[in-house]
Amino acid sequence: PWDLTRSPGGSSGGSAAAVAARLVPAATGTDTGGSIRQPAALTGAVGIKPTYGRVSRYGMIAFASSLDQAGVITRTAEDAARLLGVMSGFDERDSTSIDEPVPDYLGELRSPIEGLRVGIVRQHFDEGLDEQCAVTVKEAITSLESLGASVVEVDLPNIGLSVPAYYVVAPAECSSNLSRFDGVRFGHRAENAEDLLDHYCRSRGEGFGDEVKRRIMTGTYVLSAGYYDAYYLKAQQVRHLIADDFRKAFAEVDVIAGPTSPSPAFRIGEKVDDPITMYLNDIYTIGANLAGLPAMSVPCGFVDGLPVGMHLVAAHFAEATLLRCAHAYQQETDWHLACPESFA
Repeated sequence: PWDLTRSPGGSSGGSAAAVAARLVPAATGTDTGGSIRQPAALTGAVGIKPTYGRVSRYGMIAFASSLDQAGVITRTAEDAARLLGVMSGFDERDSTSIDEPVPDYLGELRSPIEGLRVGIVRQHFDEGLDEQCAVTVKEAITSLESLGASVVEVDLPNIGLSVPAYYVVAPAECSSNLSRFDGVRFGHRAENAEDLLDHYCRSRGEGFGDEVKRRIMTGTYVLSAGYYDAYYLKAQQVRHLIADDFRKAFAEVDVIAGPTSPSPAFRIGEKVDDPITMYLNDIYTIGANLAGLPAMSVPCGFVDGLPVGMHLVAAHFAEATLLRCAHAYQQETDWHLACPESFA
């Protein structure tokens, strides 16, 4: 909504755009590798992905079952606390739902962040990050410091492997989950099929877009005989290393802060022919999904008239810490109050 020629990100871009344009006060979304937080950052909204299993996935169409998580997109951290408090909790209809007590997110929101330990990942401020975005995010972290938080550098040595690991694990699970869309029980049904094989091929060929087909074929390949150990098993081992890096970091800090996206919103269609560049847009968000950690994006400024988001990650089930940190920041800044001119 800030520039109609630019993408709000995916796959919860519609939810984020609607919230940013003040069409709705809040919206739900799903996040597999950053699909709540990326659109929130690009549109100037608050987006939170809770701990894996904190919010029921019942009713969602599964893409990558070990990564998918439902969450919310709102204008403020306070609204996110309200909505998340209602949505969180055990659901017997979801086998991945965790029976863990839900804190009073709203009640804990106003606790000061004095003494909060904020970690900065040295690998996140590299040559892949837009220079102006880097300056904007660093200024936001300085604001947290002025509120009493202490800022230290932390190391996530394997975080650079998160994108390749994700793009093995996610397509593999996607291939399995989307096999049910055969035009018989689920999905698009081709007309006038000659036989059953023609029906399957045409239904899936017509019903899936290029990117979905790309991921299904990649996933089928990495799960096939002779390649499972070389790709899928190895990616799961890397995933364990990344989760272990986060575990060590949270022994030293309470929150990890950094950029949500490498750049502001890109133009619609700009990356359609370059999927690798599009995949790299999730480089700062994917790690939280691989490790099952709660993470959120908070508006922290503008670059060339386009919103920029600060990314916050916390330990498992520490959503209250994230929301408290974001709320304290929003009490001192007004980036979240900005509204696109066309929708004001």
